[in-house]
Amino acid sequence: MNGATPTVGTVRSADGTTIAYERSGEGPPIILVGGAFNDRSTTRPLAAALSSHFTVHGYDRRGRGDSGDTAPYAMQREIEDVAALIGAAGGSAYVYGLSSGAILAAYATSEGLPVAGLALFEPPFQVGEGDGAKAGLAGRLTELVSAGRRGDAVELFLTAAVGLPAEAVEPMRGQPEWSWLEGMAHTLPYDTTVTGEGALPTDRLAAVTAPTVLIDSTGSPAWLRDATRAAAAAIPGARHVSLDGGFHEVPPDVLAAELRRSLLG
Repeated sequence: MNGATPTVGTVRSADGTTIAYERSGEGPPIILVGGAFNDRSTTRPLAAALSSHFTVHGYDRRGRGDSGDTAPYAMQREIEDVAALIGAAGGSAYVYGLSSGAILAAYATSEGLPVAGLALFEPPFQVGEGDGAKAGLAGRLTELVSAGRRGDAVELFLTAAVGLPAEAVEPMRGQPEWSWLEGMAHTLPYDTTVTGEGALPTDRLAAVTAPTVLIDSTGSPAWLRDATRAAAAAIPGARHVSLDGGFHEVPPDVLAAELRRSLLG
């Protein structure tokens, strides 16, 4: 990050919730909106790769990390969080969103926030057969978390939303990373509320007027890549780009290079 320690700050959202963020780099501001199991620590590798061209703002979505959380949850409050961060960044910013964060970023932009340019990585819409959001998933996840069954909530999300087979998830419970996933379990209903039942929201996407690029990974399943292409077709003037990568991810340096090209020209 240009060798500098990120500057940590907070901003107060419209409902009074405190949102924590860290700022690094030099250049026009960009807000990084993470997806499920993400907080600002998971976006740091991308922030580092972007920091020579952007002033990067990575933040903890509400309920995560050092940010507050105000019940009851509503997606509109998360849109207000993005608005508050854009204000803290100077009043206008580029926005990048990953997965459920991509949907959130698109919805925020469609409401007319001052977004200079938008980049969306694999928004998990359901545009055909296969995996994707399932009806009633947010409620089922909330019930499991409320019952103290965080591990079961994580497993349900990974199988029902991400599309991993149960036999692939079971061994994950013994890995060190599982405790991190369980620690984020209470925010999974937030992600599934954002994704809804997965239908492509053509009217909301058609309202996006900022220059937009949609990005997918060559290593992602077909349903995610199909969703990305469909979202690109629904946003006026949007571009679609495929990058070499793994399951729902692309190396940060590769992704950062594309964001520089697409957003800054």
